[in-house]
Amino acid sequence: MLSRERLEEYRRMTPGERLALSLQAMREAWPYLLMGPPEVVDRRFEAIRRENDARNKALLERWAKAENGQIG
Repeated sequence: MLSRERLEEYRRMTPGERLALSLQAMREAWPYLLMGPPEVVDRRFEAIRRENDARNKALLERWAKAENGQIG
């Protein structure tokens, strides 16, 4: 969990600053995604795909409910 100070720091950032921070984190993490035997890397990316698919499905279901007036 982030401290209140850190959260306030992020809130004061411009969208461009937050994007730069995100891109930096991605650049630093990318090599580690590719480390290990091919089977491990494949499992890692499959887990990422599953998480993204679940998130996308939930979003689409929420939009469908909103279009049907089921969400206030």
